[in-house]
Amino acid sequence: MGNIKYLIVGLIFGVLFVKSEIISWFRIQEMFHFHAFHMYGVLGTAVTVGVISVFILKKLKLTSLEGQPIDYEPKVFNKGQVIGGLIFGVGWAITGACPGPIYAVFGSRFTVFIIVLLSALAGTWVYGFFRDKLPH
Repeated sequence: MGNIKYLIVGLIFGVLFVKSEIISWFRIQEMFHFHAFHMYGVLGTAVTVGVISVFILKKLKLTSLEGQPIDYEPKVFNKGQVIGGLIFGVGWAITGACPGPIYAVFGSRFTVFIIVLLSALAGTWVYGFFRDKLPH
């Protein structure tokens, strides 16, 4: 019963993704070809909201919904992040789908995206299998 709030938030985000057209293959291809500002505006807004939200969380020392403190551990930069980012970007450009809204795309009855969903799940499994051997 405690996971209902996550289901509701997921449904709201799914509807927002569909209505804002960020799950549109056409919009994603526009972005990668530098033909439209739409996706850059959405991504820029998301980054801005995220930065402001983290600043507020840190400044006011807010806690999670369960009352636990929110800790921020600095990340060490390494070449694996660049390699992973390149793989992610190529997959995004080829499929026209970011992993976040894959379920929204599939839920919008674009059933061909089952291939993208299964490929994303397989990629996650492959990463988990080789994780210890990859640069971190």
